[in-house]
Amino acid sequence: MNIFIDSSITNILEDFDIIALKMDVEIEDSKRITELVNQYEEKIAEEYSLEDILNIPLIKEARDGYKKLGKDPSRYRLACESLLRRLVKKRGLYLINNVVDAGNILSIETNRSVAVLDYDKIVGDVLIRIGTEDDEYYGIGRGKINVSNIPVYCDDLGPFGSTTSDTERTKITNDTKTILLFIICFGPSLKEEHKSYAISLFEKYANAQNIKEIKVRK
Repeated sequence: MNIFIDSSITNILEDFDIIALKMDVEIEDSKRITELVNQYEEKIAEEYSLEDILNIPLIKEARDGYKKLGKDPSRYRLACESLLRRLVKKRGLYLINNVVDAGNILSIETNRSVAVLDYDKIVGDVLIRIGTEDDEYYGIGRGKINVSNIPVYCDDLGPFGSTTSDTERTKITNDTKTILLFIICFGPSLKEEHKSYAISLFEKYANAQNIKEIKVRK
């Protein structure tokens, strides 16, 4: 698999990049990771207000990126911001399975949007480009979403993910064996640290093996 970022994005956001990791995982229920989820729920609720979230440097950086692409980040929120807002409101995280839950923890810890995708459901190479009004896009549990003017991830069959929501087609199920993990970077800071944290997190909670970084080409 090759992964490319289209110039439609990098012409506007020069530092936009994606950390892409392929790994084999074992799908389990949420039992092993529940304690960690609870710790993050309590920590975020205690330390942040809704206003504070907007001033987290990497959240602000990504929101500014949305604005430069022509998207209102308060109407179409980044996935990571939505998670943090949920915790500040003390609504808690949905527990899905160990792999999806680890992706949510990764997003909360790094303050970056994260996509956890079933690698075997992706057809051909991947192109990350700016979404258009013509894109038919249905988010997990959200119905049809307007993905125009935000980064979308496309394969030979069309868009399967975005910085706001992933789709049903590539979501993690009990049959998933291999995942493609995206960490979305609107700027260059802390990339190596966040990659290392992702690897350790999935090794611990998803028994990740055969971990390989896929070079993302611009």
